[in-house]
Amino acid sequence: MPDHSPAQEMPAFSLEQHMMYENTISGRDSTELAYLQLRRAIVRCEIPSGVQLSQRELSQLTGVGRTPLREALRMLQREGLVEAEPNHRVRVADFRLTVPLLQTDELRRLEGFLTQMAGLPTPEEYERWEVPHRAFHLSLVAHAGTRIVTMVAQLSDHAERYRRFYSTEAPRAFERGMREHGAIVDACLARDPGLAAERLARHYSSVALGTLAVLAPEYDPVLVRTALHSVMQARTGGKNGAQGSE
Repeated sequence: MPDHSPAQEMPAFSLEQHMMYENTISGRDSTELAYLQLRRAIVRCEIPSGVQLSQRELSQLTGVGRTPLREALRMLQREGLVEAEPNHRVRVADFRLTVPLLQTDELRRLEGFLTQMAGLPTPEEYERWEVPHRAFHLSLVAHAGTRIVTMVAQLSDHAERYRRFYSTEAPRAFERGMREHGAIVDACLARDPGLAAERLARHYSSVALGTLAVLAPEYDPVLVRTALHSVMQARTGGKNGAQGSE
């Protein structure tokens, strides 16, 4: 990946603390040190999304040579944290929200998947129901980037047996699921990503809690409730922050 002068000046940020921490760990080679330092700076938003990265400046900041730096950037690219553009410049990946980007035809397809699911209400039709159901959920992350779409598809595969059990064994699972899917569609039609995320989190928690209620009714699902509470807090905090800035 040849070096290019960035179209936008890379903002100043400090890696001194990261370097002091990482350099205390024995056995780190230059590539791993650069990777850990840059990854931490990106996830903490010390390097803002969308910024093009100058290999010359990064080499000076991390204290490693160009060769290990290029390999560290490739590692970050595989994680989806940076992107290599056609001209070989590297930039920090943008935040991507699917709901605001959904086009009219995509919203119609989402409603179509919901209609197909509604027409397959019995446990015996689960195999057919799962086809539009899977397409429905993948549509919700369609614009989130290849890494996120792939990850969601893989997690969906891993959750298949739990989802199947819940859908075919939990009382009133179909009716509850259709209400929740419909509420998600309404939030998408309203172009409200925060509400869509909240309703999606509620839907996932319903599946987890419903499955546990059947398989292990004595179990206290504190982690599920904590995860849902975190989503709710994030949405409430975002609203309060927006109101306070108006």
